[in-house]
Amino acid sequence: MLHQLKKIFPSLIVNDDKIKLPQQMYKWYITDNGIKIGISKNELTNRDTALLETFMTPYHAQIPVPSDKELQWKEVIDQTSSMTHQTASSPFRFVYFSMNEQQIEPITFKESIQALFNYKIPILWENEQEGILIEEQSSITGENIPYEQIIDVIMSDLYVNIHFFVGPYLNQYQEAKSQYLTMFRYAPIALTYSDKPVTNYQEAIPYILLEQVGSPFRNELANTILQEFTADTELLQNIQMFLKCNLNVSVTAKELYMHRNSLQYRLDKFIEKTGIDIRQFHQAVTVYLALLANMHKD
Repeated sequence: MLHQLKKIFPSLIVNDDKIKLPQQMYKWYITDNGIKIGISKNELTNRDTALLETFMTPYHAQIPVPSDKELQWKEVIDQTSSMTHQTASSPFRFVYFSMNEQQIEPITFKESIQALFNYKIPILWENEQEGILIEEQSSITGENIPYEQIIDVIMSDLYVNIHFFVGPYLNQYQEAKSQYLTMFRYAPIALTYSDKPVTNYQEAIPYILLEQVGSPFRNELANTILQEFTADTELLQNIQMFLKCNLNVSVTAKELYMHRNSLQYRLDKFIEKTGIDIRQFHQAVTVYLALLANMHKD
C-alpha cells in the first residue's frame, strides 16, 4: 500500500525516513499495522484528506503512537474487527477525560496515567485535550486507584485540571461503537452541569434529560417549582446541600456550618411558600431537577 501511495504522493515519508520539510508541513497518519506516515500538506486536497482518513487514522504529532492493543480497540469501535460480534472475555468500560488546552503534553499525561494503574490501560485520543481510557476488568489484578484520587495525584504532580466521565460496564463488543459515540456526546453535557471532577453516567441521567427538553421547558420548570426563590442563591444552595445529604437536616447543617434550627427555618420557609415538601423523596426529585434547570436558564 505504501508503495502505491508513494506513486500518488511523492512527498510521502515513513516514521524512519529523514524528514525533508519541517514536521508541521506534513499531514500525519497511522496505518493499520501501526506505521506512521507523513504527506506534504501541499500535495493534499480536501478530497485526498477525506479519502485517506477512511483507511488510516489521522495522527497529531503530539499524540502518542497507538500501541497494538489500542489499535485493536480502535478496530472494535470502528466495527472492522473480527471480534465485533463476540462476547467480551470480561466486562469493559469507557472513561472519558478532558483537560484544558496546552496544560500538558499528551505523552506526559499518558505516562502519568500508566504509572497509576497496575496494567497498561489503553488510551484512545480524540485530540490533544480529550480521549477515552478503556478499563478492562480482566486486567485488574488488585484494587485500582479511584478516579478522584487519580485527579488528586495528577493535580499535585503536574498541576493539570482534568475531568473524568465514567461510563457503564459492557459485555458485548458490538456495543462499543455506540457507547464510544455516546461518551463524547454526553460527557460535555454532564461536565457542564456537574461541578465535580469525576461524574458517573448514573449521576448524569438528569443532566442529559434536561438537555433534551430544551431551554423553554427548563426555564418554565425552574420558575414554576422554585417560584420567588429563583434568585435566592443562598437558600437554593442550602436546599441543594440538603438533597445531597439525603434529606438529612443534621448532616446538612454540619456541612454548611449552620445551626440545625436555622437550616430548618429556611427549609420550612421554602415548603410554606411553594407548597412543595422537599422532605418527601418524589417532591425532592422535582426540586432537584428545577435546581439544575435554574443553574442553566437562558
